[in-house]
Amino acid sequence: MLEVLQLGFGYGEVELFQNLSFTMHESEIRVILGPSGSGKTTLLHLLAGLLALQSGDVRWQGESIRGLSEEVLAQRRLLLTGLIFQHHYLQAELTALENILVPGYLADKVDPDWGLELLNRVGLLDRAHLLPKALSGGERQRIAVARALYNRPKLLLADEPTGSLDRRNAEKVWGLMLSLAQDLGTAVIVATHDEHLVQGLPELRLG
Repeated sequence: MLEVLQLGFGYGEVELFQNLSFTMHESEIRVILGPSGSGKTTLLHLLAGLLALQSGDVRWQGESIRGLSEEVLAQRRLLLTGLIFQHHYLQAELTALENILVPGYLADKVDPDWGLELLNRVGLLDRAHLLPKALSGGERQRIAVARALYNRPKLLLADEPTGSLDRRNAEKVWGLMLSLAQDLGTAVIVATHDEHLVQGLPELRLG
């Protein structure tokens, strides 16, 4: 569902990567590794259409994202991709369940039962009506995982999703993220510096 063709990007005279090509299919997992400043986050932003392409191309379901209007790009991103970041970015005034339902409201596909099922899958059904301030860091990140998968995306892009968590919570969030994505047939690309968590998975090294 994702094709990356001869992708290149740099800032000024600093070239992060060039001629980068790979494809992603249903349920496939790929890990992006590299030191700080090597371009891991930049690459994810390019794949998500959050950063304008310089050279090469990115295709979602066979269609290039180059030249798409911001409105069309945002709508397709909402339906085709899920995004997880190191910080959970939950809405402070919304409950755990309401935060998970946000992508549904944006896509006009609100299904509270599906939201509750996701809450159950991440082990937080009893936290449905709590605000983020009442949740631990690990719980907030598990809510962020459920929110990213609410629209059943074809592609999940995660940027250091466990970077702010202790080892126990990191392993729990990592396992839940991959398990849920696999059940939905979602392809997953994760940028991380934690090589312990990703041992044995296909990797792409930058820098």
